[in-house]
Amino acid sequence: MLKHLREWRQQRIIKRSTISPGNWDNALQQLPLLDHLSEEERNRLRHLAILLLHEKSFVGAQDLEVSEEMRLLIALQACLPILNLGIDWYSGWTTIIVYPAGFAPKREIIDEFGLVHTVESELIGEAWQRGPVVLSWEDTETAGTRDGQNVVIHEFIHKLDMLNGAADGFPPQHKRLHANAWSEIFAAAYADFQENPKPGLSRYGATAPAEFLAVLSEVFFENPGLLNKSYPKVYEALSLFFKQNPIEETSRSI
Repeated sequence: MLKHLREWRQQRIIKRSTISPGNWDNALQQLPLLDHLSEEERNRLRHLAILLLHEKSFVGAQDLEVSEEMRLLIALQACLPILNLGIDWYSGWTTIIVYPAGFAPKREIIDEFGLVHTVESELIGEAWQRGPVVLSWEDTETAGTRDGQNVVIHEFIHKLDMLNGAADGFPPQHKRLHANAWSEIFAAAYADFQENPKPGLSRYGATAPAEFLAVLSEVFFENPGLLNKSYPKVYEALSLFFKQNPIEETSRSI
């Protein structure tokens, strides 16, 4: 009963969307990342993006005005990982904050002597557990071009990772993949990546298992052939997790 009620509510939100087809088409044309999707997949992606736009508030930082076009570009890329999972995978939080460019939040850290220090380090994105996703528009604007880097996907993968606790590279598993298999595949690949850099894969992925998952997920969607060449078992695991096969889908669309 609750499931049917939720589905009815979602269809109602989609039907009442006031975003014009032309604006959707313009956003899609700016994202080569989505070129391989079929018409049916694009429609489902658009529906998910409408639900995301309905459920999340967009806040511009440092006086940035977040336009409809900006919101559409972010929503379409954010919903690609959940295309075959559903909008509920982004539940439990409400806000997307967009900075004009990189930002440097102040953080307090405690050193080995128990002393508290305030540090600043520039970021282009971050995701808080049960909190907002934060993005640099300067870096978001250039995402989706199939260069292997995508700050939107990166941060939203952290949100998936956080569904079962702190980000640790081990998101909730579903029936298509056993937890033990995921752990073995990613532990082996992460250990290898720390010692053996791979062309086209950001070294930021070697800093923590959560970043390894986020970086490789970027590549999975942006340049799937590269990931399959570097870590075929990781590619297969991500394909099962996301219920998508970008290599096969890209070949079909050519």
